[in-house]
Amino acid sequence: MFIVSLTYKVPDEIVDYHRPAHMAWVKETFDAGIFLASGRRVPAIGGVLLSGVDRATLDEALARDPFYSNGVADFEVIEFSVTSAAEGYENLLD
Repeated sequence: MFIVSLTYKVPDEIVDYHRPAHMAWVKETFDAGIFLASGRRVPAIGGVLLSGVDRATLDEALARDPFYSNGVADFEVIEFSVTSAAEGYENLLD
């Protein structure tokens, strides 16, 4: 399992300019089964993605994100093993 933390590195107006293309990419990756959850960080300094695919597939998808290809955000990928999950989320277990 992977957590991807995005941190904006450009002014908000540049983030906003690229946001529609980024959101189209998010929909595409959800439709492809790459991500399980996504959302904005609080405060709004970036975003977070949760993925259960292998690292190569994840890296390939992230390379297509307009936030990545246009230098809008830094990406940190954290891998972890899910050893416990709440009822209803057992599908996340390794």
